[in-house]
Order: sequence, then structure tokens, then C-alpha cells
Amino acid sequence: MTGLAHSIREPAPSTTRALESEQMDASLQRDLDVAVAAARDGSDVIRSWLGRLRGADFKGEVDPVTAADRESEAIVIARIAETFPNDAILAEESGGDPLGRGRVWVIDPLDGTVNFLHGVPHVGVSVALYQEGSARVGVIVDVFRDEVFTAALGEGARLNGQLTMVSGQSDLGAALVATGFPYDRRRHATGYAEIIGTMLTHVQGIRRMGTASLDLAWVACGRYDAFWELKLAPWDVAAGILLIHEAGGHMTDLAGRPARPGDRVVVASNAALREVFRQRVAEAIPPGLL
Repeated sequence: MTGLAHSIREPAPSTTRALESEQMDASLQRDLDVAVAAARDGSDVIRSWLGRLRGADFKGEVDPVTAADRESEAIVIARIAETFPNDAILAEESGGDPLGRGRVWVIDPLDGTVNFLHGVPHVGVSVALYQEGSARVGVIVDVFRDEVFTAALGEGARLNGQLTMVSGQSDLGAALVATGFPYDRRRHATGYAEIIGTMLTHVQGIRRMGTASLDLAWVACGRYDAFWELKLAPWDVAAGILLIHEAGGHMTDLAGRPARPGDRVVVASNAALREVFRQRVAEAIPPGLL
């Protein structure tokens, strides 16, 4: 496979310096550095495939997987294993260990595969580390904008090394929010359209960009005011959960409990919109859709 022909590169010195914290525990800094390097390696692979893909396999009716997905995942895992050979892995294409005891790296090697297949430059690589079931570091790389979103537990959220935070919007009617559609949308298109129609009456605008990890990163840096989606996989949200938390926001399930990878519905927003937005999403979901 050509992916492992790519050398696993060292983190760029400027990136490493930007992420350093004098107060950060050395082991946490090491975890974050490896996550950044791994996500950047995956991004390099994806860019190398631009214009070369000639189709995809399908895991479902509308859920494609490409050589770029598999190659990115292989090099991300290789980077992590180089430093942490005994850590567990949970990755989109190869599966792995569930979250629970010990250290588990959760990887989405190419979030936005449909975008990538169509030449839409809105694609992410997501790498998170969970320890004893709790998020420790999270990294999301916007492949074609070269934006690196990072979070380490207790150290805040950053965009290209600079501290960032959720928006201060307190009026839901003036909020720009994001969402996505699950892969069973051909069977439940009417129900998902009903949610969108209802939510449009409550917010200023809705965006659907097709890359959940970047949606969450954009909430964490204040570009979006809120986000919701149904039936996301653990790797779609694992890094974003920590980014939202460290940026001063809230990410919950539909009942308002702290979000966990694998929740049937996740809702993210700043503190001011937390309850009203969650309630509006809950009211908008038709009975039986979940």
C-alpha cells in the first residue's frame, strides 16, 4: 500500500512551538504532539490523492470508502504505534478496541469522503486519545486550509496554536448552526427534512458541509454558534467533544448529559444557547426516528 511509502514526518518546528505550554504536564504534551503529527501525516496522504482517485467502495448505500481513507488511516496508526506501541486503537476503517479501560486512540482518517470524491475541499482528519473512557487530547486538521485545531485536557482549545473559544451569541434567532444527515437518509429522508424545517424557524441559518469533525471545530472557534447531528460514529466526535469543552462550550446528548462518543444524538453550543438549543432540537425530532 502506497500510504506507508510516505515517510512519517516530524512535527513542523513552528507547529510544535505554537502548541507548547510551560505549564502542561510532559506526558500530556507528548500525547498532544503525537496526535498532531499523526493527523498531519494523514492530511499529507489525503492531499497526495487529490485528483488521482478513480472511484470508491461502499460500506452502505451512500457511505463510501477510498484508498485515501485506508492509506491515511494506516499512516496515522503507524505514527501512533511508533511512540505508543501498547496503546489501543479504534479507527473508522479497521475498527479496534471500544472505549473503556486504558488508553484508546480514536481515529477518523478522512472525514468528508463524499466531499473528497467530488473535489470539494472540505475534509478533516481527526485524532483523539481517551484514557479510562475520558478524553485526554483531541486534534482535528482541516486538510485543505491547513488549520490545526487542538485541545488537551485542562489546557484550552487552540487553532494553529492560538487560544480560541466558542461564540458569545445568546440569541438563538441570530445563531448560525450546523448539522449533517446520517447514512440512512434514503430511508428516513422525510424525517430528517422535518427536523431541518423546524429548526429553520428558530435560527438565522443552517449549514450542512458534510464533515462533522470540522463542524465541531468551527463551533469551538466561534464560526458556528451551535451544532447537532443524529447517529454519528465515535470517531466523528471523539476529538470534537474535547475541543468544545476546552473552548468553553457544551456538548451533550439529547437529555443534556455530557456527550460521549457513540451517543445517538449530540448537541453542541456555547453556554448561553445550551438549554434552548438542546430543547429545540429535541422538540424537532419526529417520534420513532431514533
